[in-house]
Amino acid sequence: MAVDPLIELRDVNKYYGELHVLQDIDLTVGKGEVVVVIGPSGSGKSTLCRAISRLETIQSGAIALDGQPLPEEGKALAMLRAEVGMVFQSFNLFAHKTVLQNVSIAQIKVRRRKKEDAEKRARDLLERVGLASQAAKFPAQLSGGQQQRVAIARALAMDPKVMLFDEPTSALDPEMGFARSAANRVVFMADGRIVEDRAPEDFFNNPESDRAKDFLSKILKH
Repeated sequence: MAVDPLIELRDVNKYYGELHVLQDIDLTVGKGEVVVVIGPSGSGKSTLCRAISRLETIQSGAIALDGQPLPEEGKALAMLRAEVGMVFQSFNLFAHKTVLQNVSIAQIKVRRRKKEDAEKRARDLLERVGLASQAAKFPAQLSGGQQQRVAIARALAMDPKVMLFDEPTSALDPEMGFARSAANRVVFMADGRIVEDRAPEDFFNNPESDRAKDFLSKILKH
């Protein structure tokens, strides 16, 4: 159990029609923890991310963020979205806006920052992700990995309490190096359930479940 919980899921269930995509999920993530959720396609990872940011509603159970239940809708939900940074698999960048505008726009509209302050923050973050020289370009002029880094900078620009990455390594790091080096915990999902929740080294070197062993043997083939 995390000392100071930031995200708490208790007995969370989600269905798409007959399909039970999240099954009795219990998960606590503490402040400052980096938890990487991995698993085969269709295991429920993306749905879990979307439920925490309330882009998906759940059928039963409870989700709390920083001790508060997720709001139903309206202004409270808009505020929650500002506290939860989400980087999608498809990046969702505005195609008709420059990289700098992409990282600035929500700061201005949601955080009510002055344009010059928002742009300064955007430039600082683009520097941090190695894209300061690309600020005037449009997303289509960047590689997939660069677009992903813009999306990360955009999410960080909002100073969120929580950062959620849906398939964070899809364009950056297919070899799981990110999970090994950056994570405090690896949560392995299969068929809508959490199968393992362990330290990265333990998980990668000594997976306990047959599902994890099978998954890793496919992913880590050299």
